[in-house]
Amino acid sequence: MPLAEVLELVTDTLALLGHTPAAVTALATVDVKAAEPGLAGVARQLGVPLLSYAAEALAAVRVPAPSRFARDVMGTPSVAEAAALLAAGPGAELVVGKRKSAPHGRPPGATCAIAAAAGREGAGTTGPEGTATGGAEGPATTAGTGTGGAAPSTGGV
Repeated sequence: MPLAEVLELVTDTLALLGHTPAAVTALATVDVKAAEPGLAGVARQLGVPLLSYAAEALAAVRVPAPSRFARDVMGTPSVAEAAALLAAGPGAELVVGKRKSAPHGRPPGATCAIAAAAGREGAGTTGPEGTATGGAEGPATTAGTGTGGAAPSTGGV
């Protein structure tokens, strides 16, 4: 998935919370997608770690929007939401649920969700998967990202 598509999705999702990309503390995804140029590039550009989790670990996380496609292709019913929750730590809550990218002229290639660490301001609202945010901007949250479409890709599709 293209870096620009991932960055736009993360930026737009953070904007729902009134945050900028400076609030991100980490991105997270499934381990088989961690080397994707779009994900790795966005993590580098934002200056945050890209955390990755095995499909089995992601599958053990309860999420509000499981996907049959992700389960069939990635071996887990969620990438973005589950990765965001795992990256945010025990007791984390989604602040933005799974959102899909909206590229022109083709199907969505990325998904995003945001989770807030337990006890952080802003927990309890829905957010983009796998990306962690925090710092001066507001509550620490994690965002999960992935890719979707016809071929196997990163994220909770």
